[in-house]
Amino acid sequence: GIEFIDSYVFNKVENIRFNSTVGRYVGYTELGVKNAEAWNKGPQLGQEQAELERFCKPDAALHYR
Repeated sequence: GIEFIDSYVFNKVENIRFNSTVGRYVGYTELGVKNAEAWNKGPQLGQEQAELERFCKPDAALHYR
């Protein structure tokens, strides 16, 4: 399977991550947790899922054939 990860890092600390296997954002800092809660309810979640469909799956098909 394909796993798409989009990490948001500030000062070398990962604050938040979208993981397609989990299907949502996960926060790793206090601010990241707050943002993850908001982003999971907003348009950001749909945008990440669209990137998986638009970019990752077609690219993976090229590499794995």
